[in-house]
Amino acid sequence: MEWNDPTESIAAFLTLIIMPLAVSITEGVAFGLMSFALLKVAWGRGRDVHPLIHIFAALFLARYMFLR
Repeated sequence: MEWNDPTESIAAFLTLIIMPLAVSITEGVAFGLMSFALLKVAWGRGRDVHPLIHIFAALFLARYMFLR
């Protein structure tokens, strides 16, 4: 893990914070994956991430938008 890279360290921090707040490891991982993909795209480094990460992040986002 690149702790000097803000896109990775912020996503990891958010994952660690959401897990106990949501009382669910899955919710924390899903939120971390979405925030990781979003941060990479926002910083203009979306191509550094495997396309499956973007697909899973979009699926998680759709899940939270339409199923809740």
